[in-house]
Amino acid sequence: MATEDKNRATAAAILPLVGGAANVSSIAHCMTRLRLGLHDRSLVQDDALKAVPAVMGVVDDDTYQIVLGPGTVARVTPEFEKLVEEGRASAPAPDPAGSSAPLTAEELAAQGAEMKAARKAKNATPFKLFLRRIANIFVPLIPALIGCGIIAGLNGLLVNLGWLTSVTPALAAMASGFMALIAVFVGYNTAKEFGGTPILGGAVAAIIVFPGVANIEAFGQKLSPGQGGVLGALGAAVLAVYVEKWCRRWVPEALDVLVTPTLTVLVSGLVTIFGLMYVAGEVSTAIGTFADWLLSNGGAGAGLVLGGFFLPLVMLGLHQALIPIHTTLIEQQGYTVLLPILAMAGAGQVGAAIAVYFRLPRNESIRRTIKSALPAGFLGVGEPLIYGVSLPLGRPFITACVGGAFGGAFVGFFNQLGDAVGSTAIGPSGWALFPLLDGNHGLGATIAIYGGGLLVGYLAGFVATYFFGFSKDLLTEFNVSQEPAASTATATGTPAPVTGPDAPAKTPAEV
Repeated sequence: MATEDKNRATAAAILPLVGGAANVSSIAHCMTRLRLGLHDRSLVQDDALKAVPAVMGVVDDDTYQIVLGPGTVARVTPEFEKLVEEGRASAPAPDPAGSSAPLTAEELAAQGAEMKAARKAKNATPFKLFLRRIANIFVPLIPALIGCGIIAGLNGLLVNLGWLTSVTPALAAMASGFMALIAVFVGYNTAKEFGGTPILGGAVAAIIVFPGVANIEAFGQKLSPGQGGVLGALGAAVLAVYVEKWCRRWVPEALDVLVTPTLTVLVSGLVTIFGLMYVAGEVSTAIGTFADWLLSNGGAGAGLVLGGFFLPLVMLGLHQALIPIHTTLIEQQGYTVLLPILAMAGAGQVGAAIAVYFRLPRNESIRRTIKSALPAGFLGVGEPLIYGVSLPLGRPFITACVGGAFGGAFVGFFNQLGDAVGSTAIGPSGWALFPLLDGNHGLGATIAIYGGGLLVGYLAGFVATYFFGFSKDLLTEFNVSQEPAASTATATGTPAPVTGPDAPAKTPAEV
């Protein structure tokens, strides 16, 4: 099947299982997930979705998220959008209740209020909503960070080898061009996310990287182009949004097109130059200094905490707060020393999944899930293993965190010894992070340390899960075979209940 046909087939398989085109209110995607806003979550068929070959898992958060994996999601999403548009054009009216009898207005209102209250109680805390906004600003930049990061790594390798000397300057320009202007893109996305005019946010953020600011003095010091970085751009764009909204309320409509953009850029620009650039620069410097201090002095202990607690942070959605920190470190140092340590959490998850596979030799369902999800896990896509195996089982999720802690401690220990291991971009993890690695002692040493950390994470996650991940009750419940039930059904023509050690195996989702 052609790739385009395959992607359309995947989209076509997903659409009816989320309630059809009429039930879809919004469509977006990140690195690995198709994110859908849905009118009625009760119309979603979770189990059927998980059975679609391309679907690695589902996550019910503020949006309904279908895990498709990197690359695939970017190709399936446009096909899904086309199908939704076609479905809306052909369908006369949606039927949210899924029945022929229409709901009354009161019933619809009650149903909507219940769903809204449930989602709000679960996900919509102000802090988490703020973090999601921050993530929405930086996630669209990840493809460019990855592409430029890989080119930077290739260029560094060629420079060290003395090869293609006439080409390396061009590669350096390609790798550095985006990072030189990243503040502009952050400003654009920030204004868009906070409800302002995106181009005005970009215009104000562009002040930060303009070379002419070197002639300006603030707080008794000369400014430098790029001072404040992405944090300054974010603050400048948020300020621009508030100034613009104030102008929209008070400026007469006849003058709005002239006065509002002028005042927005002027006011927020002056505050940025004579305040935000200096303050954000100090904060950015403090972040870099603290990261260096943490790993230089905390070493293995800091790595153990970071690697061990990253998965719980992901589950709570708090990992999004790290995105601007990573980006700031990449701006300052050329790489983020935090990401390789945090990536060890995925290694612990892989090791734990392999242990589950061996501890439940009679549960064909779980073993099939693990076999299908392990390749993605090795490449840093952990959702299928988290939501399909370790988290529902309980203890294996904790022992997976133990594996991540040991892997993080290994990488952190070498950071304490002076061997910094960093990533030139954010997004990838696991084996997919190898092309983006950088450090202060050569690529070979950096790769060896990171690879060693992965091996430690795999081994620690396996050992912790194999020996401590299962209670006797959990083993009794899950280490059972489905085959006797199947043979009984075949012989009699009807399913027969089976109990005891030969009972049908449960999947984690049935717990």
